[in-house]
Amino acid sequence: MNSLNVLTTENASSESVEIFEALKNKFGSLPNIYAVAGNSPIALKALLDFADTLSSGEFSASEIEAIALVVAEENGCNYCLAAHTTVGKMAGLSEDETLAIRSGKSSDTKLNALVALAKEVVVSDGWPNKELVEQFFTAGYNKAALVELIGFVAANIFRNYLNHIADTPVDFPETRPLEEKAVA
Repeated sequence: MNSLNVLTTENASSESVEIFEALKNKFGSLPNIYAVAGNSPIALKALLDFADTLSSGEFSASEIEAIALVVAEENGCNYCLAAHTTVGKMAGLSEDETLAIRSGKSSDTKLNALVALAKEVVVSDGWPNKELVEQFFTAGYNKAALVELIGFVAANIFRNYLNHIADTPVDFPETRPLEEKAVA
């Protein structure tokens, strides 16, 4: 069957293997998402370069993880929920905060504006409510942050869709389901 698979250094292209080695040095191991993206070394490099470039912008590590969490929740990406819950905790978010963010909310006013807008960008297919955009600016974000938010949403949708199509095995601790979804 033709499907995307988790590559290893034995069955990946030399270009992907080179990137895999750099990722192993950075993370200590090769996360499955990157082993899947390595089916195209060009796409893997583009994804990594895009995310790395955006990460040097307006948002803190916890804000970046908040965007990833709410986008993964909206897209139902269990791989990214597990990965970004783990990384979000490393960036200073608590377990309860990761769950609230996944539902599109935060007790922190500024983070709440970010999460609400990121969620709205996804559910509205890029046509967010103007009031949420205004709340984003009122919370203290600038125009550069808005453009970067759109970039992070796009990068995370790419990751989510890649994981959906590849059915990427989760290699991070599983996450708790949201209570309202667990009841439904």
